[in-house]
Amino acid sequence: MVKKVLTENEIGTMLLEAAFEVHSRLGPGLLESAYKKCMVYELNEMKLKTVEEVQLPLNYKGMELNCGYRIDLLVEDKIIVELKTVDKFNDVHLAQLLTYLRLTNNKLGYLLNFKSSKMKYGIKRVVNKL
Repeated sequence: MVKKVLTENEIGTMLLEAAFEVHSRLGPGLLESAYKKCMVYELNEMKLKTVEEVQLPLNYKGMELNCGYRIDLLVEDKIIVELKTVDKFNDVHLAQLLTYLRLTNNKLGYLLNFKSSKMKYGIKRVVNKL
Protein backbone atom coordinates (compact mmCIF):
# COMPACT_ATOMS: atom_id res chain seq x y z
CA MET A 1 0.00 0.00 0.00
CA VAL A 2 1.38 3.39 -1.02
CA LYS A 3 1.22 6.12 1.59
CA LYS A 4 -0.50 9.29 0.39
CA VAL A 5 1.84 12.28 0.18
CA LEU A 6 0.35 14.93 2.41
CA THR A 7 0.59 18.66 1.78
CA GLU A 8 2.01 21.02 4.37
CA ASN A 9 -1.50 22.26 5.14
CA GLU A 10 -2.86 18.73 5.65
CA ILE A 11 0.03 17.91 7.97
CA GLY A 12 -0.51 21.21 9.78
CA THR A 13 -4.14 20.35 10.44
CA MET A 14 -3.13 16.99 11.92
CA LEU A 15 -0.39 18.65 13.95
CA LEU A 16 -2.88 21.05 15.49
CA GLU A 17 -5.25 18.18 16.30
CA ALA A 18 -2.38 16.55 18.19
CA ALA A 19 -1.56 19.80 20.03
CA PHE A 20 -5.19 20.26 21.11
CA GLU A 21 -5.30 16.65 22.31
CA VAL A 22 -2.10 16.96 24.34
CA HIS A 23 -3.09 20.30 25.85
CA SER A 24 -6.61 19.13 26.72
CA ARG A 25 -5.22 16.08 28.54
CA LEU A 26 -2.28 17.73 30.30
CA GLY A 27 -3.21 21.40 30.57
CA PRO A 28 -0.59 24.12 31.08
CA GLY A 29 2.21 24.03 33.63
CA LEU A 30 4.50 21.17 32.65
CA LEU A 31 7.97 21.23 31.18
CA GLU A 32 8.43 21.61 27.43
CA SER A 33 10.02 18.15 27.30
CA ALA A 34 6.82 16.51 28.57
CA TYR A 35 4.72 18.14 25.86
CA LYS A 36 7.30 17.19 23.24
CA LYS A 37 7.15 13.50 24.15
CA CYS A 38 3.36 13.55 24.11
CA MET A 39 3.30 15.36 20.75
CA VAL A 40 5.61 12.73 19.26
CA TYR A 41 3.32 10.02 20.59
CA GLU A 42 0.21 11.64 19.10
CA LEU A 43 1.84 12.33 15.73
CA ASN A 44 3.18 8.79 15.52
CA GLU A 45 -0.34 7.51 16.27
CA MET A 46 -1.45 9.53 13.24
CA LYS A 47 1.25 7.76 11.21
CA LEU A 48 3.20 10.98 10.69
CA LYS A 49 6.97 10.67 10.57
CA THR A 50 8.18 12.79 13.45
CA VAL A 51 11.77 13.36 14.53
CA GLU A 52 12.80 15.13 17.75
CA GLU A 53 15.79 17.36 18.35
CA VAL A 54 16.94 17.53 14.73
CA GLN A 55 20.42 18.98 14.53
CA LEU A 56 20.54 22.07 12.34
CA PRO A 57 24.05 22.94 11.16
CA LEU A 58 24.81 26.44 9.99
CA ASN A 59 26.28 26.80 6.52
CA TYR A 60 28.59 29.81 6.51
CA LYS A 61 30.57 30.58 3.36
CA GLY A 62 30.41 26.95 2.31
CA MET A 63 31.54 25.67 5.69
CA GLU A 64 29.11 23.58 7.74
CA LEU A 65 29.26 24.61 11.39
CA ASN A 66 27.63 22.77 14.25
CA CYS A 67 26.49 25.62 16.47
CA GLY A 68 24.14 23.59 18.64
CA TYR A 69 20.89 24.55 16.93
CA ARG A 70 18.18 21.92 17.19
CA ILE A 71 14.69 21.79 15.77
CA ASP A 72 12.22 20.58 18.42
CA LEU A 73 10.13 18.52 15.98
CA LEU A 74 10.35 17.90 12.26
CA VAL A 75 7.13 16.39 10.91
CA GLU A 76 7.11 14.51 7.60
CA ASP A 77 10.36 16.32 6.68
CA LYS A 78 8.16 19.31 5.85
CA ILE A 79 7.02 21.13 8.97
CA ILE A 80 9.18 22.57 11.73
CA VAL A 81 7.59 22.74 15.17
CA GLU A 82 9.04 24.74 18.02
CA LEU A 83 7.46 24.05 21.39
CA LYS A 84 7.39 26.64 24.14
CA THR A 85 6.15 26.94 27.70
CA VAL A 86 6.30 30.72 28.08
CA ASP A 87 3.91 33.41 29.30
CA LYS A 88 3.61 34.71 25.73
CA PHE A 89 5.47 34.55 22.45
CA ASN A 90 7.96 37.28 21.77
CA ASP A 91 9.83 38.43 18.68
CA VAL A 92 12.81 36.14 19.26
CA HIS A 93 10.58 33.05 19.07
CA LEU A 94 9.26 34.12 15.68
CA ALA A 95 12.76 35.05 14.47
CA GLN A 96 14.10 31.65 15.54
CA LEU A 97 11.44 29.76 13.62
CA LEU A 98 11.77 31.94 10.52
CA THR A 99 15.52 31.39 10.53
CA TYR A 100 15.08 27.63 10.87
CA LEU A 101 12.65 27.66 7.95
CA ARG A 102 15.09 29.61 5.79
CA LEU A 103 18.09 27.45 6.73
CA THR A 104 16.20 24.25 5.87
CA ASN A 105 14.23 25.62 2.90
CA ASN A 106 11.06 24.39 4.59
CA LYS A 107 7.88 26.32 3.94
CA LEU A 108 5.79 25.93 7.07
CA GLY A 109 6.38 26.01 10.78
CA TYR A 110 4.41 26.27 13.99
CA LEU A 111 5.17 27.82 17.34
CA LEU A 112 3.14 26.00 19.99
CA ASN A 113 2.94 27.46 23.48
CA PHE A 114 1.66 24.90 25.94
CA LYS A 115 1.63 27.38 28.82
CA SER A 116 -1.43 29.09 27.30
CA SER A 117 -4.68 28.77 29.20
CA LYS A 118 -6.27 27.46 25.99
CA MET A 119 -4.27 25.93 23.16
CA LYS A 120 -5.96 28.13 20.56
CA TYR A 121 -4.16 31.12 22.14
CA GLY A 122 -0.79 29.36 21.95
CA ILE A 123 -0.52 28.74 18.20
CA LYS A 124 1.44 30.76 15.69
CA ARG A 125 1.62 29.54 12.09
CA VAL A 126 4.71 30.78 10.27
CA VAL A 127 5.28 30.53 6.53
CA ASN A 128 8.37 30.81 4.36
CA LYS A 129 7.40 31.21 0.70
CA LEU A 130 4.39 28.89 0.94
